[in-house]
Amino acid sequence: MKHNYRLLFLLVLVSICLPATSYAQKAADSAEVKTPVTMEEATTQVPQAVTPDEEKASRVLTLEECVQLGLKQNPTIVAARKQLLSSDSKVKSARGDFGASMNLKYGYRHRDRQPKSSGSKSDYQDKWTLGFSVSQPLFTGFNLLSKYQKSKLQREQDEARLYQAELSLVQEIQTSFLTLLQGRMVVKSKQDSVARLKSQLKVIEAFYQVGLRPRVDVLQAEVELASAEQELLKAKNVVSSRHARLNTLLNLPIDEKVNYSGELTYLPFSMSLQDCISKADRDRPDLRIAKKSVKVAKEDVDISESSFYPKLTGTFDYDRAGDDPSTSRNKYLDRPESWSVGANIDWDVFNWGSTYYDVQKAKEQVQKIRAEYDNTKLEASYEIKDNMLSLKAAADRIGVGRKSVEAGREGYRMAMARYQAQVSTNNEVLNAQSRLSDSEAELIQALADYQVALAKLYVAMGVKNPSLKTN
Repeated sequence: MKHNYRLLFLLVLVSICLPATSYAQKAADSAEVKTPVTMEEATTQVPQAVTPDEEKASRVLTLEECVQLGLKQNPTIVAARKQLLSSDSKVKSARGDFGASMNLKYGYRHRDRQPKSSGSKSDYQDKWTLGFSVSQPLFTGFNLLSKYQKSKLQREQDEARLYQAELSLVQEIQTSFLTLLQGRMVVKSKQDSVARLKSQLKVIEAFYQVGLRPRVDVLQAEVELASAEQELLKAKNVVSSRHARLNTLLNLPIDEKVNYSGELTYLPFSMSLQDCISKADRDRPDLRIAKKSVKVAKEDVDISESSFYPKLTGTFDYDRAGDDPSTSRNKYLDRPESWSVGANIDWDVFNWGSTYYDVQKAKEQVQKIRAEYDNTKLEASYEIKDNMLSLKAAADRIGVGRKSVEAGREGYRMAMARYQAQVSTNNEVLNAQSRLSDSEAELIQALADYQVALAKLYVAMGVKNPSLKTN
């Protein structure tokens, strides 16, 4: 008779605890009704946990908006733009060397005694002088032309470096944004895990109260719950850190609350390896910089060879002197002014092989830089291949992960049902919960790895794709 009362009391307690397990039951029941989750819908299996502060934030930024904002105001990009403006000025300076240069002289001189010649005054004791000279390079052995061409190439290099800095920033912003979304999904998964463990603990305590389970099961469930709560705190700290990092990249106050809106999704990528490599050959900034470096080195050869040639310069000199600051009067000369026109040739005929070996050095430098360009091209092809392999591996893991989550949720539902029916142990339920949490973590990681690999692949091709759209 007492045994029957105990069973009746147990049934009442179980009926009370059933609402606490509704989360696991509903998730499993819905999985039975729905069709299998597709690759594109895999992200919905584990939603994100967005904090109330983020939901109320006045600033909402998508991935594309983050990239555009970062490219506009990140200090690294601002510095690269200033460097490009500096290169523009350098080109103009080199172009100015083709023109004539003018040197102006103006002065006053007092002598200790009156200048005389044959007992007569020959010049002023206090004398003012004014003069200027104009020098026009006529031929410099192609030195000026080579320097001008070199400055233009260096300007193009800096333009490519600006694009390279923008690509690097795009990749870093996208990676930070995607890992932030990943962190939010991890937080939601940990929150669900804590909810399941709390539900399990209530069931175990109910069984323990009627003497159907030992105290050790309650203690074990409490330990698992405490461990899950610690993992949840760690996940929240990771999200806060990634949020601060993204603010830093966008040059926003580090503690500003921003709602970064987006989701980790599967975006099919259809380009072939050869198409990617061909696009990289055209668009990658480091390859363009390397090509320009070869041309710059060739200009250095021409600059060195210019020393073999004579240099021809045209000159014009104008002078006048007088006894007043205007230098307009000079009683010792018929005219207070004089001028001259001339041409000068300067030719370094022999210097013990110094110029010859400078030229040889410059030619060897060309070969060195060309070899470095070839290596850069090979590394670019490898980087593209490696990112495509990572992309495919992540896509395969998404397919496995979505099925694993479905199976994990069904396994947890069955384990809970068996435990409530007294045909399984607490360890089986905890193991099922652990497997479900691991499956969710693997799916989240696969989704994040896929989009991060996609972002790296576009950068490896030299393409700015702020939204990561593949169509």
